Amino acid sequence: MLVAVVADTHLPRGSRVLPPECLRRLAAADLILHAGDHSSVASLEALRAVGPRVAAVCGNADEPAVRAELPDELVVEAGGARIGLVHDAGPRAGREERLLARFRGCDAIVYGHTHVPQVERRNGVWILNPGSPTERRRAPARSMLELRIGRRELVPALIGLSI
Repeated sequence: MLVAVVADTHLPRGSRVLPPECLRRLAAADLILHAGDHSSVASLEALRAVGPRVAAVCGNADEPAVRAELPDELVVEAGGARIGLVHDAGPRAGREERLLARFRGCDAIVYGHTHVPQVERRNGVWILNPGSPTERRRAPARSMLELRIGRRELVPALIGLSI
């Protein structure tokens, strides 16, 4: 199973769009995870129109209609793996420990908010942040993640994106 993971898309904003490579990878996935900050209902609907099923949480910059539709956190079953999903994982100090405590029994935990990618294994659990495909801020590049899941093995890959 192939899972495409994005966060912090913040659309629409000016002429900003998802990079073509990101859209291609989203369309090729079996499942799309979005870790919050869609910004608008239109952005969420556009993501759903890409094709694969979308599982998403809301973020701090989402308009009220998005916040009303999406949960703050979610656990998704994908290919036999359990993936926790949240937008804001709190302050840097102790972040991984808080996530592990919050999402016990998960094989991976995905968060957003920082726009800084993270691919780290802690106590046998993947702690993942896809960065942002549209707004890199302090990150070296715009990015997303892909997760390949098979036989309870989950393998993450960070994908750098250009516009």
